[in-house]
Parts: sequence; structure tokens; C-alpha cells
Amino acid sequence: MYLRLLAFLLLFTCTYAAGQLPQVSSGRLQRHENFASRYVSPRHVDVGLPGGYNQSKKYSVLYMHDGQMLFDSAATWNKQAWDADDVITGLKQQNKIQDVMVVGIWNSGTTRHSDYFPQKPFDSLTAEEKERIYAAARNNGAAVFGEQKINSANYLRFLVWELKPFIDKTYSTRSGRKNTFVAGSSMGGLISIYALCEYPKVFGGGACLFTHWPGIFSMDNNPVPDAFFRYLQQHLPSPKKHRIYFDYGTATLDALYPPLQKRVDEIMKAKRFTALNWMTREFPGEEHSEVAWKKRLHIPLLFL
Repeated sequence: MYLRLLAFLLLFTCTYAAGQLPQVSSGRLQRHENFASRYVSPRHVDVGLPGGYNQSKKYSVLYMHDGQMLFDSAATWNKQAWDADDVITGLKQQNKIQDVMVVGIWNSGTTRHSDYFPQKPFDSLTAEEKERIYAAARNNGAAVFGEQKINSANYLRFLVWELKPFIDKTYSTRSGRKNTFVAGSSMGGLISIYALCEYPKVFGGGACLFTHWPGIFSMDNNPVPDAFFRYLQQHLPSPKKHRIYFDYGTATLDALYPPLQKRVDEIMKAKRFTALNWMTREFPGEEHSEVAWKKRLHIPLLFL
């Protein structure tokens, strides 16, 4: 049942309420509609500006994937949202975090999985393994990738070469690595750690919530996690200059994650990440949903 709902999300979350501007409880939100790119299909970009935003101050930037799910549950397909504006405002009012704006990058619906699936780990698979992954289906029989080829290298080019320069030109940002972060959940968690590894000079930290290490929706004869692990062993950024946050639940889709995240944690330790620059949190019984992510968003925000 859950995977059928997830399939609905992947197909329709981009088009649901596309004409509505999410309402935020503080600050203001600006939409850049159908942001054009040479690398990916056009998509909305919603920029959440904190209360009191003005050009005389400089702001850190948090780039978040699945942007249509971030701000307003009334404008989402499942009536759930991260409520990132509420979480950030609360932390800022307590003087616990620096000034930060959120750049919410919409997924495109049908290409979400191909945009977010890390390219180099996939490219390391054999031809037979690639064919098997492309043929993978959900529990309802729907194809995971449809007719889309993995396109995450281009998605990151869009993010780093097109969107970030636009944001830095349009808004008053602290544009350096120390003040540029990336975050997402599930497949958004995968593309977040991939962005940090591929562009370590651009991003200083990443929050990967309920990271979807299986890549597809079954662990049977699945070569994907091992490919991800090999990639991390070779490409994790320097622990001296980066902070990385992981977490996972244990219910619904997250039941697949605990042993896989433990493998990742072993790699983090081997790469000399410590409590100063890395955190992994387990949340027993928590499910794979925006409700769960909203409840713990404050943790990675404080850590980063």
C-alpha cells in the first residue's frame, strides 16, 4: 500500500497544485516558474526568504530537493509538508542558527528517480546489472524509471552551474562553501550526498534524511547499495571541510535501511569522520513521510 502511494507521489507531485504559491508562516516566498535549464526539464524553484530579509545582510543558502513538499501542506498532494519555514524561524528566534534562506527545487514528477539516482555508482555496474535496474518495478507493477535514463550528472550541473549562480546574483547570499548546504530525503537524500561528493568545493554540508540506499524498491539480487558504498569509499569529501548528516526510520520503506546505513557508517569512520563533522541518527518506528522529516529537520539544521 505504501509503495502505491509513493508511486502516486512520483507521478503527480510535480503537477499537483502547480499554480498555487505555498503559504509561509513567516518571511516570504518567491517562485521562479519553470526555471529553464540546458540540462534538465524546466521546473519551479521556490525561494523561502526569512523574516526581515534585506539586501544589506548576507544569508547562508540551503538547497533542498522535492521543493513542492517543503513549505505548505495545503499545497501538496498528500497534505503533508516539511514546514521548513516554521522550523527555521523557530531556531532563528532562539538564536540557534545563522540567517539562512531555503531554495526549494521542485522535482519534475516523471523524471524524479532518474534525476536523483547517483550517476557514477550506476555507471560502475555491469551491462546486465544496469539492464536489471532499469527493468525494476514497484509493488504495483509500475516501472521505477519508466522510459527515463539516469540523469543525475546533468541535474547537478543544473544545480551548480545554472541555479546557484542565479541565486547568488539575485539574492544577498554568502556564496562560499562554508555557507552553502544541500538537503533532501529518500532519493533526495541520495542526490544530496552525491552533490557533496561531486562538488565538495561548492557545498560545505549535506543533510540526508531517510536516505534510499536500495536505489530501487527491493533488495533481492540488488547490486545498487554495494555500488554506492564503493563510490563513497572513493569520493567522500574531506572531513576537515564538510559536515554530513544521515538518519533513518525503521517502519514502512525505512525497514530496508538500518543494515545499509550501518555499512555507510563504517565507511564514514574509516574516512575519519567523527562526531565533529558527521552524525547518523536512528528513529525507531518512524515511517517514510514528510511528517517524520518535519519532526527532525531541526536536528540537521543545528548540526550543519
